[in-house]
Amino acid sequence: MRSLLPLLLALAACGEKLAPLAVDAGVDAGVAAGGPSLAGCPMFPPGDERNRDVSADPVDPHSADYLAFMNAQALMLQPDFGGQYGQPFVVVPASQPRVPMSFLYVTQSEPGPYPFPSDVPIQGNEDRHATVLAQGECRLYETYNTYASGPGFHADSGAVFDLVSGTPRPDGWTSATASGLPILPGLVRYDEAVEQGEIQHALNFVAGGTAHAYVAPATHSSGTSNAPFAPPMGLRVRLRADFDVSRFKGASLAVLRALQRYGMFLTDSSAGRFWSIDGALDPRWSVEDLEQLKSVPASAFEVLQLGPVHSGQ
Repeated sequence: MRSLLPLLLALAACGEKLAPLAVDAGVDAGVAAGGPSLAGCPMFPPGDERNRDVSADPVDPHSADYLAFMNAQALMLQPDFGGQYGQPFVVVPASQPRVPMSFLYVTQSEPGPYPFPSDVPIQGNEDRHATVLAQGECRLYETYNTYASGPGFHADSGAVFDLVSGTPRPDGWTSATASGLPILPGLVRYDEAVEQGEIQHALNFVAGGTAHAYVAPATHSSGTSNAPFAPPMGLRVRLRADFDVSRFKGASLAVLRALQRYGMFLTDSSAGRFWSIDGALDPRWSVEDLEQLKSVPASAFEVLQLGPVHSGQ
């Protein structure tokens, strides 16, 4: 079972009020089998697509076309975390009181109540993501564009993920991301990248324009382009095996090794964020360390063979 110190420090940096958190020894379902975990909960089953080694997977025949559309020849990798940046999250006990929720996209959101504390940490950018891991039940609750509302919260969309079973969302459903994929399991976390020196899962990244389409494990798209090689949500890229990582160190080295072994999923699009990797808010990140990632060209990646492409709109 992993230390919760990174989580507590990250929340403290946000000025959040912290209540004592006891780890329930009975919530280790799926963790003993291996794979990434947090607070006694698996980050999806070991065999889940997000936790699968794809270092030997075939490259898509149109990899170069997708990369060209994403301007890979001119861009560098960008860590979207470190210092004041990153996605906050909180782990709450199974006894956490549930509060009412209302949503803009009601038909694609699991209804409340959600186990959100009144001071739930909310991402400090325009997305206003909130992500809460409920201990004991090992369910992940995530919302997009989140605001306090009366005794509870209002958000554009909300999603609940069963981390033990790994049951996907219905096709066509969004989540806190445009892809329908979760946030927390795809973050670069300090406890994995630094304390353990190894990340055992795929990461999430954000690109610019995307297609009106998605591929599994994504379930949704809010595309912006009809171009033939605009990337669908859920597209997976992998850092090429011949990219020399020997000059890197620390957390950056752990990230790059994970990108060669597990790759990263396209989960969102943004006009101002290109080839940016999502990571957890944590005051202990070394910004100097993470700066190494900015020397990695996007052209060092390759697109893995896509499965069936589903229309997103």
